[in-house]
Amino acid sequence: MLEVSNLATGYNQSTVIPNLSFKVAPQEILAVVGRNGMGKSTLLKSLMGILPLKGGRIKLGDQDISDYETHRRVRTGLAFVPQGRMIFPNLTVLENMMTAVKGAVSLSELDEIYALFPVLREMRQRKGGNLSGGQQQQLAIARALLTKPKVLILDEPTEGIQPSIIKDIARALKEIRKLRQISIIVSEQVLSFVMDACDRLLVMERGQVIHEDLRDSVDSARVKQLLAV
Repeated sequence: MLEVSNLATGYNQSTVIPNLSFKVAPQEILAVVGRNGMGKSTLLKSLMGILPLKGGRIKLGDQDISDYETHRRVRTGLAFVPQGRMIFPNLTVLENMMTAVKGAVSLSELDEIYALFPVLREMRQRKGGNLSGGQQQQLAIARALLTKPKVLILDEPTEGIQPSIIKDIARALKEIRKLRQISIIVSEQVLSFVMDACDRLLVMERGQVIHEDLRDSVDSARVKQLLAV
């Protein structure tokens, strides 16, 4: 579904990721894990076109999107939930969701979203800034889903969220994958969330993948050691 080949990116003259390649299979949930400053967010921003490539290619299905601007990547099938969620605090829950689409949204689409995140139905007229961190994260995911993505990308979705809601988000991602038949990429530091939600993980250090494993064969002690170094 997504193929990244020899990707290089960074900020201005600084190269954070020198040469990175990986693939995401259809309907796979891939976790990119690592400590702060290891290149996870930089990678996701480059996938979305927020950061330009210094080299390499990105393919979505059979379409090369390497030179696409961000809005064109969204139309092609990428959706991004940024770190910190970035919802609009002065808009209602429903208004926040509507910012993702042009024109009307069908009742069936909204019902599908509300089935995934029941709290959003209850709070649809509440201002986004009055939601808890976990509720805002659910809102940010719902907003991204209304763009009908082929690949959903989330940057640190558990940041600042209580453990019970983290489990809810893990369940929701698996349900989204099943319902929408999409692939999901998650950057994360919480290993328990990764083990609950994801099929495969990549461990990043200094812009490179230093370890890769399927969830069912993950050596948790080894991964924790890599994250603690």
